[in-house]
Amino acid sequence: MRPPTHILVVNGVKVRQPVFVVAAPHSGAGLLGRALKRSPGFHLTMGRGPVARVVYAFARRPSIARSGGAPTVIRDVLAEAWQVVPGACTECTATCREAGGVIGAGPCVGTANITRFGDASPDLLYSSPVLLQAFTDARIIQIIRDGRDVVTDMLDDPASMTWFKPHMLSEDAEFPNPFLGVKSAEHRDRWNAMPPAGKCALRWRSAVRLSATLRREVPREQLLTLRYEEMLDSPAETSKAVSEFLETRVSTIALYGTAAPKPGRWRKALAPSDAELVEKVAREELTRLGYL
Repeated sequence: MRPPTHILVVNGVKVRQPVFVVAAPHSGAGLLGRALKRSPGFHLTMGRGPVARVVYAFARRPSIARSGGAPTVIRDVLAEAWQVVPGACTECTATCREAGGVIGAGPCVGTANITRFGDASPDLLYSSPVLLQAFTDARIIQIIRDGRDVVTDMLDDPASMTWFKPHMLSEDAEFPNPFLGVKSAEHRDRWNAMPPAGKCALRWRSAVRLSATLRREVPREQLLTLRYEEMLDSPAETSKAVSEFLETRVSTIALYGTAAPKPGRWRKALAPSDAELVEKVAREELTRLGYL
C-alpha cells in the first residue's frame, strides 16, 4: 500500500519532486550537488548539521530508519534546512557555501526564485528508503564510481577514516551493518584486524549493493543512475540526462573544469597490496559494474 502523500510548504513554496543525490563516499555526490545548486530555481543543501545527524543515525542504526516515525523526522529536518532566513548559510558546510557562491552570511538563494528543493548530503544513500516514504514523488540520482578510486580517496580523507575506529562496531552495534559493510557480529574481530583499504572496500561494496537494490525497486521515472567517470568525461551529456530526468534545466558549466580526481588515479596512488585487497573484497561488484 502506497504511503499517504504529505503536503510540505517551505518559504511559501510547495515541495514537489525534491531531488536527492546519493552515492558511496567520494563518488561524486558533491560534484553533482554543486551543479544542481547552481541551476536556476534550485535550493539544494549539502551536509547541514541537523540533517547529517539524522542521516548518520539512520545509517548506523537501521532499526531507527525502519521505525514508523522516521519519514516524519527526515521530512521535518529537511524542511528546516531548506528554510531561507538571514544568516542561515552560516550553519552550512564549507562545501555547500562554496557551491552556492556564498560570501558572508548569505543566504545563497532568494525565496522568490525557488521552484525545486533537494539535498546532496554525504551518506544520504543510507536514508533512501526513508526519503521515498517521506516524499513519495522524490527524484533520486545515484552515482557509481570505480571502487578502487573510491578507496584511494577515502584513504586520503581523515573524515572518512574516523568511521573505522574499533568503537564503531561496539557491542551494541546493529547487524547487518550496511554503513560499514559488516554482515554479522561474528565478523567484528575480522573487521577490526582488516587493513584500512579493506574496510574502505567493504563500505564501497555495501553502498553499491544498496544502489543495486534501488535500481530494482524504485520506478524508472524516480531514479537515475550516473557514472562518475562519464560525468567528468562527458559533462554536457550528463547535464542533458539530468535535465531530462528532472524536467528542468541543469547547469552544465558547474561540471566543467572542476578539481575532481580523474578516473584511474588508483593506479599510481594506491599501493599494490591495497589494490589487490580491494579487488579481492569487492571483486563481484567491480566485475558486475564493468570495472574489472
